Amino acid sequence: MKLLTIVWLLFSLAFSSSEGPKGEEPVSVSIIGPGEVPSLAIDQAGNPHLVYGKGDSIMYSESINQGKSFSKPTLVGRLPNLFSSAMRGPQIAFSEQGLTIVAANKQGNIFSYRKEESGKWIKAARVNDLDTVAKEGLMAFQGDGKILIATWLDLRQNKRNKIVAAKSTDGGRSWSKNRLLYASPDSTVCECCKPAVAVRGNQVCVLFRNWLHGNRDLYLLQSQDGGDNFGPAQKLGNGSWPLNGCPMDGGGVALSADGSPQTVWRRQNKIFACEPGKPEMEIGAGRSCSIERVNGKNVYAWTENGEVIGVLAQNKKLILGKGILPVIRAIGNDHVLCVWENDRQIQTAVLEL
Repeated sequence: MKLLTIVWLLFSLAFSSSEGPKGEEPVSVSIIGPGEVPSLAIDQAGNPHLVYGKGDSIMYSESINQGKSFSKPTLVGRLPNLFSSAMRGPQIAFSEQGLTIVAANKQGNIFSYRKEESGKWIKAARVNDLDTVAKEGLMAFQGDGKILIATWLDLRQNKRNKIVAAKSTDGGRSWSKNRLLYASPDSTVCECCKPAVAVRGNQVCVLFRNWLHGNRDLYLLQSQDGGDNFGPAQKLGNGSWPLNGCPMDGGGVALSADGSPQTVWRRQNKIFACEPGKPEMEIGAGRSCSIERVNGKNVYAWTENGEVIGVLAQNKKLILGKGILPVIRAIGNDHVLCVWENDRQIQTAVLEL
């Protein structure tokens, strides 16, 4: 009997050690509700705000305890033919004016929604100043201080996708004249890849996948005056990806405290991290990558073989669970919140750095 007990204890220990990385607690995952393509913003108190699509409905949920739990999702509004699949979904940002959401429909228009002090969401304005030019529904949205920046793939002028942006300084109540940031001399940028944007004070960075000389490489645009003017597009990394087709995958960009851009993106089946003007560094394999800068370090999330991967400080790698389209954001200096979609359910996890 004693021998059987010892054998059972050894078996139990071996089985439990295979459940996760040695010395780490299992990741606690919360389910918010049914939906697709989540987006995340963090307010000045470090509390997260979540938006996602569910059919034609724009859904919203918030946390008042830094992501440990979320409110029951509520309806922001219904936008007929809302884009809410395959990287295309409503997005949320925080500025001094409060919370703002942008959402695109399949007709090719983008609309902004504002959260009033009463807590009610109102449809505020159309973002694109020419009708039905955002047919792909691929856009990025971010804010800081007084500035909100929306950028998207746009068909104006010649029916070829290019990078266009708009700025709001009143929390999305109104939008600037749209600005053409980049048009590929080879006729179009990559048609099915989502751009990314980062805003820190007056610094704005826009990341996009180009189609130039047959290559589907990532390029970065930078502004130092709040998005009023941008410098030339700069290719990222030394290598290239010749591809006669669209990878349907964008990348992520974040800004360090000193203003240096940090990027993450996919080439073939590999994930690379890169600063402008420096060689790329391979950090994993997969697609749909996201980046956040936390306490002077980069934190990443992506999907690999149908699972969401989080890579934290000291290269600690966590498998968060099945899913796609992860977004990662900092909560203070010690935690990040990751949100993703799994089987058309929105899931979240708070990770300690």
